[in-house]
Amino acid sequence: MKKILLIAMLIAFITSCKNEVRYTQNSPEIDIYKKVIKDYEIGNWESLATHYSDTAKILNNVTEKNAQSLAQMIAQNKQDATIFSSWKYVPEESEYEMVVTDKGETWVNFWGLWQGRLTANNQLYEIPVHITCRFIDGKIVKEIGYWDISALALDLQKLKESASTEASIEPMNN
Repeated sequence: MKKILLIAMLIAFITSCKNEVRYTQNSPEIDIYKKVIKDYEIGNWESLATHYSDTAKILNNVTEKNAQSLAQMIAQNKQDATIFSSWKYVPEESEYEMVVTDKGETWVNFWGLWQGRLTANNQLYEIPVHITCRFIDGKIVKEIGYWDISALALDLQKLKESASTEASIEPMNN
């Protein structure tokens, strides 16, 4: 009888242990974020929005107190798209992983190399990017992104100053 009780307890113990995946490079959430990246690249803002919750907080290069709403992020992306002739993430430089934290939160991490060609000077910019997104029920509820746009910002400032200088030069009257 003791053996049967011991075997039953051992079986109960083994079956009660969860074999939970805490880290993976293949998950439904990763597949969703790959769609987000593709929608961003082609400017399909309506499709992109379907992957976010209505109350998602977007913290790309900002702190929590300056988070954007989904509508603000899309408006910013639309505005950014007007100054580039093309943009994309280099597929060979893109990595995805999903982790489940000790608190049970599901996050997808993305590392990529963004390339964009500025229309004003036809220069190609390459910017390493890291974005992490928290998912709840298959929707992004929080996105945090980090990248350095200082070279691009400096060039945009120079182009603006150059255009301003050219506009201020008045033709001489004969």
